[in-house]
Amino acid sequence: MATPTIAANAYANLARVLENSGVGKGSEPSGQSFASLLKDTVGSVLESGRKSDAQTVAMAAGKANVMDVVTAVADTDVAVSTLVSVRDRVIAAYEDIMKMPI
Repeated sequence: MATPTIAANAYANLARVLENSGVGKGSEPSGQSFASLLKDTVGSVLESGRKSDAQTVAMAAGKANVMDVVTAVADTDVAVSTLVSVRDRVIAAYEDIMKMPI
């Protein structure tokens, strides 16, 4: 279930990705390929998962606050959800292209 905080974080992450990729800045090339953008995004999702795991282990050891763990897990959830949404859109676009007559 999405909460306003999670939605705000998702929009902020999307805005950051779009800002870094140069999308919407006219016709000038941004210099970053789709493959490198995808690689960076997957890397950030993995890093978010590692932070979440580290926070969970620290909480189990009694060194972390429960709120920090919940925040890290929510950030990871948003990152994974965003990645899944992008994957679904790419697959839908590919299927649309494959349906086009030659």
